[in-house]
Amino acid sequence: MLKIALIAHDRKKDEMVNFITAYEHVFAGHKLYGTGTTGQRIMDNTDLDVHRFMSGPLGGDQQIGALVAQNEMDLIIFLRDPLMAQPHEPDIIALLRLCDVQGIPCATNIATAEILVKALDRGDFAWRELVHKYKPGIDE
Repeated sequence: MLKIALIAHDRKKDEMVNFITAYEHVFAGHKLYGTGTTGQRIMDNTDLDVHRFMSGPLGGDQQIGALVAQNEMDLIIFLRDPLMAQPHEPDIIALLRLCDVQGIPCATNIATAEILVKALDRGDFAWRELVHKYKPGIDE
């Protein structure tokens, strides 16, 4: 079971809900996390359970980033709106940087998200289980 974060800017929320609905069978076997409204909209439109953090501008991106920094997140789908300025842009950039640092796959558009979900469905993320198996403890 992988830990997957789902984040969508306001104008991308419908797209996220449609995407998750289309691949609900894939996401059903994993632990899902989401920012406030995105997580709620997914739960309202599917049978999936989503652990909800705060809204992105209120710190939800940072809460997910904290899990990424500890290598506790396996995949992020973050449908960003590249045509709209975001008041919490520094938080967004920090989250994307942490994904790069930890080697966490992160889709920022629907095309990349689909490729990652197809790989997830095929079992191509088994390498993440090894990351967790051999992850050193905090005291080491």
